Amino acid sequence: MNHNSAAMIKKILQFPKTVSIMEVGPRDGLQNEKVILGTNDKISFINSLSQAGYKRIEITAFVSPKWIPPLADHNDVARGITKYPNISYAALVPNLFGYEKARDAGIDEVSIVLSASQTHNKKNINATTQEAFERYKEVVKTAIKDKIPIRAYLSCSFACPYEGAMDPQVVALLCLKLYELGVYEVSLSDTIGVASPFNILRLLEETLKYVPIKSLGLHLHDTFGMALANILAGLQVGITSFDSSAGGMGGCPYAKGALGNVASEDLLYMLHSMGIETGVSLSKVCDASLQIEKKLQKMLSAKVLNNYRVGLKSEK
Repeated sequence: MNHNSAAMIKKILQFPKTVSIMEVGPRDGLQNEKVILGTNDKISFINSLSQAGYKRIEITAFVSPKWIPPLADHNDVARGITKYPNISYAALVPNLFGYEKARDAGIDEVSIVLSASQTHNKKNINATTQEAFERYKEVVKTAIKDKIPIRAYLSCSFACPYEGAMDPQVVALLCLKLYELGVYEVSLSDTIGVASPFNILRLLEETLKYVPIKSLGLHLHDTFGMALANILAGLQVGITSFDSSAGGMGGCPYAKGALGNVASEDLLYMLHSMGIETGVSLSKVCDASLQIEKKLQKMLSAKVLNNYRVGLKSEK
């Protein structure tokens, strides 16, 4: 190996020392499962995830039960969990009414969702992109006044099930609008799980012209098995915030065929193997997922969980 090649590899291997994970299984995971869990089962699941060491857990969504029936008990879940110190319990909110309900239920931070696709916005939140953005202005303004952190998912950042590939510049400018609105983080979302590492790097190249890297995260679904590779691409340019779902649960109710988020267990195994600190116990997350899959009456898809299930209990 020549000197230039060695220097290039050394540069590539300069990953962040720590990352932050938002565990979205209780919200993004359970909202798309066929079996609707009881409130006490959800509370037990969230408590188990809290004990695993997460600092951020998205526990539910304060939306109309008509739109997402599995999360109809959002208020009871938010009020029923054991709140551990130094953990931020988050919830998705669609409007000011949902925000106020979340705030009154003791939620620590909130998330909003906007799609880069007009069609997906209409299907997902029953509004055009501009209508949704105007709706969120009051939500963000109120959250900032209440000193409640707020983040945004930018859905279909890479592709839309209705419109196809997204223009990176259009996505980057929407990201800038959300950032200027006042959210602390924009999570670029591969809602249907079709992106490759090239797509990740291409969008980040464009978005970083407008938004600082500390205010960007990645929310990646694993439909084509690319989520971990895409996270690696993000790590290589300095992204340190990722969403994941225990067991690999989830999908998108308005994107047929989309599989769940990258599995928390698989992400943790990769990060820990790379010497990147997360503060989360892999074995405790596996235990929480095994607990919940019994209730869901199905085997969850996380590869590391499959190994853990048969006795290969690596704590990497």
